[in-house]
Amino acid sequence: MTDGKLALIPLGGATEIGKNMYVYRWNDQYLVVDCGLMFPNEEMLGVDILIPDVSFLLERKEQVQGIVLTHGHEDHIGALPYVLRQLPVPIYATRLTLGLIRAKLQEHSLWTATQWHLVEDGDRVKIGAFEVEFVHVCHSIPDTCSLVLRTPGGTVVHTGDFKFDQTPVDGRVSDMGALARAGDEGVLALVCDSTNVDKAGHVRSERVVGDALDAVFHEAKGRVLVACFASNINRVQQVVDVASRYGRKVAAAGRSMERNIEIARELGYLTVQDGVMIRLDQISEFPDVEIAVVTTGSQGEPLAALSRMAMEDHRHVKIQEGDTVVISATPIPGNEDTVFRVSNNLFRQGANVIHPPEMDVHVSGHGNQEELKLMLNLIRPLYVVPVHGEYRHLELWRRMASRMDYVAIKLENGDVLELEEEEAGITEHVAAGTVFVDGSGLSGVEDVVLRDRWHLAQDGIFILVLSVDKATGRLIAGPDVISRGSILTGEVEQVHDETKTRITEFIEGLPKDGTVDWAAVRTDLRRTLNKFLQQKTGRRPMILPIIMEV
Repeated sequence: MTDGKLALIPLGGATEIGKNMYVYRWNDQYLVVDCGLMFPNEEMLGVDILIPDVSFLLERKEQVQGIVLTHGHEDHIGALPYVLRQLPVPIYATRLTLGLIRAKLQEHSLWTATQWHLVEDGDRVKIGAFEVEFVHVCHSIPDTCSLVLRTPGGTVVHTGDFKFDQTPVDGRVSDMGALARAGDEGVLALVCDSTNVDKAGHVRSERVVGDALDAVFHEAKGRVLVACFASNINRVQQVVDVASRYGRKVAAAGRSMERNIEIARELGYLTVQDGVMIRLDQISEFPDVEIAVVTTGSQGEPLAALSRMAMEDHRHVKIQEGDTVVISATPIPGNEDTVFRVSNNLFRQGANVIHPPEMDVHVSGHGNQEELKLMLNLIRPLYVVPVHGEYRHLELWRRMASRMDYVAIKLENGDVLELEEEEAGITEHVAAGTVFVDGSGLSGVEDVVLRDRWHLAQDGIFILVLSVDKATGRLIAGPDVISRGSILTGEVEQVHDETKTRITEFIEGLPKDGTVDWAAVRTDLRRTLNKFLQQKTGRRPMILPIIMEV
């Protein structure tokens, strides 16, 4: 790497919406912005979360100055418990973001060992060779910041997630003055959110949702359940406010919802009148028309509270005729089927389900094209680097920037982008993969394990067990055959009998002089049975031959 140049190295988030982690380098010092996770798709069986591969940083532990967090969403802070365990560096965050991080790290017994720094909007913090200014911007969670990163090699503005809401629920508009001042100083690069670059115009204000919720509560004759992201504190505030106006008690469903409400109330980001909040197990004590529930599960997550209600598997909430369920979110790409499945099950139980675009019960926390253009014109950078989007988003950003006479540079995770006034370019590529986290395991799930799980899910497993004389190779016991998920019920006995016959003939045809390589025999058996089962059943199950030498 070339010294004396400012560089940006995305380890996650450059070509996906999630798993955000961006590394800035000046000489031999590194500053990390965000440390997020991503949720698995349907093919990643048994995987709980995806986090960035930080091996690049682990090789430079002593040079990493810290981790700066833009806001408290999981795709920006969710990987901290896994990364800080390996890379114990200071973290910097605003009050609500730090509160959410604290709860997360306490669960992993890491909080007391973590060096943390509370920052406020407008603060300028010196972190090694970097001076970081925290600039308040609107998003779907309070205390969100864009970052102005000043270094000896130039200034970068890292927007994080943002929109320019002129009537935010908490009354705190984005600090466009601070952004404009950074632009006046001169900015090398704008590293910018790309989520809604494919949507024209401006995103609507969060207050639109409040009006829609008011209409829902006005018409509802029974209980009202509102599903949203647990971190969307402004949305929760609107549910509480509307419920209070209509004389309803509010209960929280879902562990993360309960925890985030508690943290937000404790820190003053959620205002609830006395007597409004009740425990979920108390809802049966009130008439249905006096109950509202704010719940997790807006993305159809199988273990979330709303999904359990839809499957009639929730301990405290049984969906009934007359319930109104508001899904106050749009499905993340890939989650559409699971969300519709939950919606169908809720309808089946008699609930009235409302979701966008049927009503304005959700607005995005990310700016549309006109807000992205406004950010660009406020900052007036030499280069634009779109992130937090898929390939199509990055290309659309490049085209939009070109129409405005700006140069946009598209990156992939692991690219090293060196930035100078005269030129900017990708000089090399570093390791920047994905770690699959399974349960509480920190070492990650290997690709081969995922392939095995997918193989098992698709074609099942076929196990054969036999015992042979180690000296002579003579068959002593078996073969026994066990199969799961690979053969239709009516065919099991016939296929098993044919398999036993083939195995017996195969073993009896081997030399009896003790020279048999049983490892090679296992491979040959697997190959022979694979061909036979594919012809017989049309499937290729995982075949596990167990040969016990006695």
